Amino acid sequence: MKHLIIVISFMSLFFTHSFAQEKIILWPDGAPLAKGNTDKDQPYMTVWKPETQNKLKSAVIIFPGGGYQMLADDHEGKQVAKWFNDRGVTAFILYYRLGMNSSGYQHPVPLMDAERAMQHVRYNAKKFNIEGTKIGVMGFSAGGHLASTLGTHFKEGEESHDPLETVSSRPSFLILGYPVISFTEEFTHKGSRDNLIGKKPSQEEVVYLSNELQVTKNTPITFLVSTSEDKAVPPQNSIAFYLALQKAGVPAELHIYQKGRHGLGLINENDPVFSSWATRLEDWLTINNFLPFLGTSESRH
Repeated sequence: MKHLIIVISFMSLFFTHSFAQEKIILWPDGAPLAKGNTDKDQPYMTVWKPETQNKLKSAVIIFPGGGYQMLADDHEGKQVAKWFNDRGVTAFILYYRLGMNSSGYQHPVPLMDAERAMQHVRYNAKKFNIEGTKIGVMGFSAGGHLASTLGTHFKEGEESHDPLETVSSRPSFLILGYPVISFTEEFTHKGSRDNLIGKKPSQEEVVYLSNELQVTKNTPITFLVSTSEDKAVPPQNSIAFYLALQKAGVPAELHIYQKGRHGLGLINENDPVFSSWATRLEDWLTINNFLPFLGTSESRH
C-alpha cells in the first residue's frame, strides 16, 4: 500500500506538471483603463508549449469567443492550443477583458489587450523559441471579431519607454472561425456589438468596427470558416470579409459548410463533417509556410 501511495503521488505530480501552463500578466503593474484589481481587470495569456517545436517556429494567439461577455476557453481555447501543440506550434490563449454585460469594458479595451498580447509575444520571440514573422491570431465568434479588428487596426512599432510598444502588433496571419465581422444592422451579432460599443453606438463607431469596411492591402492573409445553418452569426460576416480581402489583393481562403450550428470549435466528435475544417486549415497553414510540408497526410487527424 505504501508503494502504491508513492506511485500515485508521483503520477499526480507528473500530470500536474505536464498540464501546468505559464501565465503571463500583460501589464504586471496594472492594465490601462482598469476598473479594479481583480482577475477580470487584469488581462493575461497562458502559454502552451509543444513537446517539440516544428522547424518553422510558428506561433498562434487564440482569442476564445463568448459575445464579449464570457470566454469559451475550453473548446475555443484549450482544445485548440493542444491541436497546435500536436503540430509543433507554440500557442497562447488570451484572456481579454470583457464587455458591458460582464466586466464593463468596452472598445477600445479588448483591442488594447489583443495588441499587447501580440507585442508581448513578438518582443519575446527568442525567449519562446519562435519566429517573430510567423505569429498569427485565431479567433472564434466574438473572438473572431477581436482577431479581425487587430488585423485591420493594428499598430506599427513606435518609440516608447515601454519596449513592447516598439514592435508591431500586426498578426502574420488570421484564422477566423464563424467570426463576427460586421456591426451593421444587416447581419451583425447584436449581443457582441452591444457589449463592445453599447446599445446606441454612433454611426462612426459602427463603421470603424465593421471590419469588412476596414480591410486594406496590409491586412494579414486570412482563413475563414462558417456554416449556412449558423443563426447567431450568419455566414455573410465571413463572406463580406473574404470579398473585402479579395478586393484589396490579400490572399484568403473561405469555407462555408452546409451543416453545423454556431460554436462548434475546431474539433467536434459529434460533427465529424464540420470538423474536417481542421484538415483544411492544416493544408492552408502548410501552403503558406506556417507548418512544415511533410510530404504525407499521416499527421492529419
